[in-house]
Amino acid sequence: MSYRVGIGVDAHAFAEGVPLVLGGVRFDSPHGLAGHSDGDVITHALIDAVLGAAGLGDIGSLFPSDGSTPQGVSSLHLLDEALELVRGAGYSVVNADCVLIGEEPRIASRREEMGVALGQIVGAPVSVRATTTDKLGFTGRGEGLAAQAVALVTQS
Repeated sequence: MSYRVGIGVDAHAFAEGVPLVLGGVRFDSPHGLAGHSDGDVITHALIDAVLGAAGLGDIGSLFPSDGSTPQGVSSLHLLDEALELVRGAGYSVVNADCVLIGEEPRIASRREEMGVALGQIVGAPVSVRATTTDKLGFTGRGEGLAAQAVALVTQS
């Protein structure tokens, strides 16, 4: 059996007037994340991780920020489409791990909900965690959020 690992990273600035969606879950927040889609940094990082593990490029080449990708599209929908390609290339996800980077919101009470939402699409366990940057950088100043993800795939 052959295994491959992929890493994904994403970051978005906060924006007013849009909902905050993280790991496919909507949060009650005065601001969301700027982006062509719903700006879900956790799901975007996961998409890049699974695409990278399968050697299929990245989220930007698959879903460009132009008219070919619908404005405000759910990142869970993009994840589902990316996984169709991954599976079509003969890979399946073994597991994935995602880390949100930012001071707010606190996600501890909703980590499991995010893991379930992502795992249902991925078809494998997905863990979601968070860390702060101790007030350093753009995330520490509360200007936005970032996320990293790693995915392990196996060739079917």
